[in-house]
Amino acid sequence: MNDISSIIAASVFVTVIGLIMSEKLHLTIAALLGALILIFTHTLTLNEAVEYISRSHATLVLFFGVMVLVRAFEPTKIFEYLATQMVIIAKGRGNVLLLGIIGITTPICAVLPNATTVMLLAPLIPPLAQEIGVNFVPLLILMVFVANSAGLITLVGDPATFIVGDAINMTFLEYLQRLSIGGLMAVITVAIATPLLFRKIWNTKFTHLEDLPQPQVNHPRMLALGALIMSFVLAFFIFGDSLAVPVSPAAVALLGAALALLLAHHSKIDTVHNILRDVDWSTLIFFMSIFVLIGGLEKTGVVTSLSGLLAIILGKNIFLGSIVLIFVVGLLSSVVPNIPLVVAMVPLLKQYLVNVGLVGTEVLDPNFAGQFPPEVLPLFYAMMFGATLGGNGTLVGASSNIVAAGIAQQHGKEISFRTFLKYGLPMMAIQLIVSAIYIGLFFIF
Repeated sequence: MNDISSIIAASVFVTVIGLIMSEKLHLTIAALLGALILIFTHTLTLNEAVEYISRSHATLVLFFGVMVLVRAFEPTKIFEYLATQMVIIAKGRGNVLLLGIIGITTPICAVLPNATTVMLLAPLIPPLAQEIGVNFVPLLILMVFVANSAGLITLVGDPATFIVGDAINMTFLEYLQRLSIGGLMAVITVAIATPLLFRKIWNTKFTHLEDLPQPQVNHPRMLALGALIMSFVLAFFIFGDSLAVPVSPAAVALLGAALALLLAHHSKIDTVHNILRDVDWSTLIFFMSIFVLIGGLEKTGVVTSLSGLLAIILGKNIFLGSIVLIFVVGLLSSVVPNIPLVVAMVPLLKQYLVNVGLVGTEVLDPNFAGQFPPEVLPLFYAMMFGATLGGNGTLVGASSNIVAAGIAQQHGKEISFRTFLKYGLPMMAIQLIVSAIYIGLFFIF
């Protein structure tokens, strides 16, 4: 590939990331225009662009399925009910309320993408906070911290985690066995830091709890059947890859979505049209466009060049590389959205491992279904933790942060970059240090 194509691919990628960071252009528009520039400059053909999208079909299918599944059960009002119960259980104590946010958000984010969870739960926080007379901005920021951290508990909790796991052919069960403890440690870190970072609300006593709205759960039969569908989905997430005929998490999510649509249609609590209309198509198009941009970097040799530089710096020192990656990827992820970051880093890491002779060239094949040597896996684990927890550093670090900021603005308050940084910088620093210790244990045990 000639130098001009390499320059175009690299320049377009950097420009798109810059526009996303600056928030001067909607991230989906920026990524889509960037992908189209590569096609119209013949850096990639349209067929090649579609092929790069198809390579990452599992990510797209997983999140489409989960979005449909969650949206189908919105009419039951279960999430509004849980939020109100959280405040009532707190009995006027700020510390219990904050721990309640952690307690409710954690299990939901372990099985649903963090941005989706924030979309569901965050709109409930401002009205409740206003009823009890506290500033809802710190509550939203805490929810974001928990959402981003709890996404590390399972393979499907965060887009970045799933993208990396899918790239190394890691099953849901393997993730639970190896990395879930690290995700729990990240959430525990948030809980330990909460009394210090959110001191004012932690020490607050609420009054007038009797004035809170009292939402009721609608369609209890629908909710019960929905719980069965979710149990089915979770069971197949865990054991699907171990069956005689393996079933991937993406296929399970799609089947769950189909069953949820069938249930909603049959019960007439909502229409298929309304549910599909409310799917976050913007995020899915953003994913597709980013995959095309990374495809441009791969085809033009930019990834190979960067991996060669990585090989010179790190050599074969996987321990050093893993620790460095946690902090470098973490810092990058605090200013660059983690999804495009990990999509770019995965082929870079694979090429680096090939360059230093730790794996064969077969891992570069998008259809490679084998296992990576255990000694190189900490590099990918480090990338998961760095990319996910780095998102807690700044307002633009993760999609869930942006969602929370938009919800705050809808309710008359702004989460400024500086305000988020005041909470996010210390949280990110503590979590990255804890994660580095956890990854380091892989080399000891």
